[in-house]
Amino acid sequence: MALVKAKDEPIRHFVIPDTQVKPGVPTDHLDWIGQAIVDYRPDVVVHLGDHWDFPSLNGHAKPGSAPLENARYQDDIDAGNRGFAKLCKPMERVRNWKPQKEFLEGNHENRADRAAEADPKWFGTVGSNACQVRGFRWNGFLKRRWIHGICYSHFFQSSHSKFAIGGSVDNRLNKIGSSFVQGHEQGFRYGNRMCGSGHTWHGIVAGSCYLHVEDYRGAQGQRHWRGVVVLNGVRDGDYCVMPLTLDYLCRKYENMSLSKYMQKKYPKGNWEHLL
Repeated sequence: MALVKAKDEPIRHFVIPDTQVKPGVPTDHLDWIGQAIVDYRPDVVVHLGDHWDFPSLNGHAKPGSAPLENARYQDDIDAGNRGFAKLCKPMERVRNWKPQKEFLEGNHENRADRAAEADPKWFGTVGSNACQVRGFRWNGFLKRRWIHGICYSHFFQSSHSKFAIGGSVDNRLNKIGSSFVQGHEQGFRYGNRMCGSGHTWHGIVAGSCYLHVEDYRGAQGQRHWRGVVVLNGVRDGDYCVMPLTLDYLCRKYENMSLSKYMQKKYPKGNWEHLL
């Protein structure tokens, strides 16, 4: 059960953008994030989805192509479950503290559900039901979750089509019509708008919380922001935003920069994108 606070007590949300876990990628940052959640003691923890990457179900790659070589569905499930266990381990050690925990199914988890829908004999065997979220409440793909006046979703669709709303944060605030937080897109965008009603709407787009390179983004598309976001003083959609980069968390818990840590622990890897 989530903690209940008095009206005048500040509320804190801890937001985890897309972690994109798959076989063979480093997940050291999940330990740091789990410890940061315990240290910041939020009232609400929201994972924005796309934790399970499911490269074996990549519909953009042709059968027999290099991206699908040796890719296995069970390996994808196991890698994601191990990563989520790492993330939750510090929280599970703490007694007398039970924040509200929400997981928003992303389009990558939805790959497994679409695979079963395309071939119904796999219902119950293939699907996001195999994703172990360890006490988080599962919110279906594109289901909107309202928490303290903030609308959360993996991404937001146009009211007149199935496509995602894009563009500036101000454009999204105009179309969504409330404070919102979404993942799905790499990097970090933030904006706000004071409305005639006296309310302030805030918008956050944060979709990258991983250490590895995503090949599809190419050589020049890797140096985007990577981190988590803390929302302090949440009340009726208003809040004070505090983004924390993975470099910040690494310095906090490993006492060195992220690039130095990765080069020291994984000397055969190329970590130029984290400089």
